[in-house]
Amino acid sequence: MPFPQSFLDELVARSDIVDVVGSYVQLTRKGANLFGLCPFHSEKTGSFSVSPDKQIYYCFGCKRGGGVINFIMEEENLSFPDAVRFLAKRAGMEVPEEDGDREAGRRRQRLLDLNRDAARFYYQMLQQPEGRAVQEYLDRRKIRRATAVNFGLGASLDAWDALILAMTKKGYTKSELLEAGLAVQNRNGGLYDKFRNRLIFPVIDVRGDVVAFGGRVLDKSEPKYMNSQETPVYSKRRVLYGLNLAKKSKRSNIILCEGNIDVVTLHQAGFDNAVASMGTALTVEQTRLLSRFTKELVLCYDNDNAGKIATERALEILNNSEFSVKVLQLPRRRTEEGELVKQDADDFIKFQGKDAFEALLNGSENGIEFRMAQAAGKYDLSSDEARVAYCEEVSGLLAALANPVEREIYTTRAAETAKITPEAMRLEVQRAFKRRLSREKRQELRRDLNPAAQLQPKERELRYDNIRSARAEEGILRLLIRDESLFPEEPPLREEQFSSPLLGRAFTVLWQAKAAGRVPSLAAQAEFFSQEEMNHLTGVCQQPESLRNGRQALADYIRIVQTEAEKRLGGGTADPLLAATEKYKDKKGTGGKQHGK
Repeated sequence: MPFPQSFLDELVARSDIVDVVGSYVQLTRKGANLFGLCPFHSEKTGSFSVSPDKQIYYCFGCKRGGGVINFIMEEENLSFPDAVRFLAKRAGMEVPEEDGDREAGRRRQRLLDLNRDAARFYYQMLQQPEGRAVQEYLDRRKIRRATAVNFGLGASLDAWDALILAMTKKGYTKSELLEAGLAVQNRNGGLYDKFRNRLIFPVIDVRGDVVAFGGRVLDKSEPKYMNSQETPVYSKRRVLYGLNLAKKSKRSNIILCEGNIDVVTLHQAGFDNAVASMGTALTVEQTRLLSRFTKELVLCYDNDNAGKIATERALEILNNSEFSVKVLQLPRRRTEEGELVKQDADDFIKFQGKDAFEALLNGSENGIEFRMAQAAGKYDLSSDEARVAYCEEVSGLLAALANPVEREIYTTRAAETAKITPEAMRLEVQRAFKRRLSREKRQELRRDLNPAAQLQPKERELRYDNIRSARAEEGILRLLIRDESLFPEEPPLREEQFSSPLLGRAFTVLWQAKAAGRVPSLAAQAEFFSQEEMNHLTGVCQQPESLRNGRQALADYIRIVQTEAEKRLGGGTADPLLAATEKYKDKKGTGGKQHGK
């Protein structure tokens, strides 16, 4: 094991899950547990539960769960060892490291140090005569020196190995430069700088670490933007450019842009709440990150087809989330030749000024208004046929609105757009709403008619081969975790008798903890299970299980597992009289019945 179990037990004991989770999620007590909005998926009603007694969390919506170490692994995008170090630092504990694990931590820190030193090198080059071309580009873009300093902007030289030479002089190896994504290897095995003759944007996470880089060309060459690849310290799905600065903004919302230059220009103009995703559409992981700092988002993507598609995708992700979402549509700009061209936030600030942007920001549409406008733009509403098609499309959008008042307001607006009576539009929306309810009821009915499917784990690779045995195996785990006095003197089952390998492994881990004199719980067992496995085990623990007559319930569960194992492992040679007896007991409700249900 990378860490002594005694250390992990003490770490978990010192890292109360309510305190740790409470620093990320606003929690409200409801009975024995605390609830809040899930940080792992978008929702408006809190389905995220934290149990102080079991020291676990579980979301009834997205089915994620685990102990305090799992939470930090998920929320901070850290490996198990790094999550342990994170919590140890928080608790003021010294981490006992084994050689292999110490080496992994050292390698991660080396990459972060390398990124920091590379950012400093690029920054210094911007101040030197060699970086004059990049400085002239910044001058043309009207980016002031103070802004460049604030973002740590830099210059990569028009040379093949300037960074490589500078970093190897500092003691970094070529393999580290490759792993950090700062160097590229050619077919002959030689290395050259990834970023050359570009304006450099260091990507800094919310903890203040330089995790990646973006580079923009100074001319019309392609690719215009170049970003770091995924590395052990960087996942583009979990980082937003500029959030390290935007999180300090006094403004109530956060503006989502497309490009790094947009973010820099907006911050310079006083909109210090702007961020951008790194060469990817908005992701669920990024929304989780944003939810720590705001509940109001403004989408400000370019006014072209790609920007509209990005807006639609973002609205889909944010649909029914806790966020209040608005869309700021940048108007097209007319050139001196009279041509209408698209413009991004940087262009708008440059040509119209910050006051005009502020006015646009204050008048930005909400998500449904944007979608209604997009739908209207598809049709020639002077045509009766097109008006019918528009009403059919927009009624589907309006039927998805949960708030009936919102539905009524936008139904009236849609009627005005289609030039029909509000009553006619209302009937169309009601029909769409009924069709939607009918679809949901049919789906629910299908689920109800297939209860066995509901009992199966979410992940296909964890599916149960024997539902009857697996349900009893789940009951055994619940009872032993909730009342450790129920542990018999000797293990009543072998791991191979469990029909579910995961449940059998969990039983073994709990038994080993009990035998070693430790508390048998899942909270400190993150290293033994994948996140998907821990999600399922936590869900099992969240199911109701009465401790009244706990010993009898445990004996019943054990007997079911033993019987099913004998059938399975014995090759069908089980005693037919015993099988008939078991079947009779099940019919009478004394065998297969779930206790406490």
